[in-house]
Amino acid sequence: MKIAFQNENVTLWHRDAREWSGKADAVVSDPPYPDYHTEAFKYRDGILDPIAALQCHQFIFWTAKETFPLDYTAVHIWDKKTGCGSQYERIYERNGQRNYRVFRHYLINSTVAASYTGDEYTGHPSQKPKRLLQELCDMVKGDTVLDPFAGSGTTLIAALETGRKAIGIEIDERWVDVAVNRLERWHAQGRLDFGTAN
Repeated sequence: MKIAFQNENVTLWHRDAREWSGKADAVVSDPPYPDYHTEAFKYRDGILDPIAALQCHQFIFWTAKETFPLDYTAVHIWDKKTGCGSQYERIYERNGQRNYRVFRHYLINSTVAASYTGDEYTGHPSQKPKRLLQELCDMVKGDTVLDPFAGSGTTLIAALETGRKAIGIEIDERWVDVAVNRLERWHAQGRLDFGTAN
């Protein structure tokens, strides 16, 4: 339970998300599903409690095989633009609009897919496209985006690139290390601020 990375724009915690009780303006996250990558990511009782307790605008990825356990205002679709495996995922919007959208972004499951889309492939088995996460961050209300299941840090980078602050929580030290490395590289690039980004 420690801070793995912190500066004025982002904080990454190495801890169990169920232990966090802070605040955020918005949530964009991909929690471990009850039926997905069960060997690597164990669904645990109470895992969504930190999200459920927040009454802010939220976008939560969830499986189509299990009922989403929280209240929501809309269901969006991520069309992975792939002809094999799972071709879409649901994104539940909480405390937001009541209409839906279809987001079309290629699945990032290899270095080839990442180079095609301008992403960085991290090896995380449920990595989301940065452009998709940027679109979701652009839609949320508020300045600080929380991802309680930060994985390799793509949501944190997307939040920063849309001019927001970010809070990430990740329990797996392997992915904390990857996220820290990505955040350090992102900040070392010397971003220019034209009023829309850090």
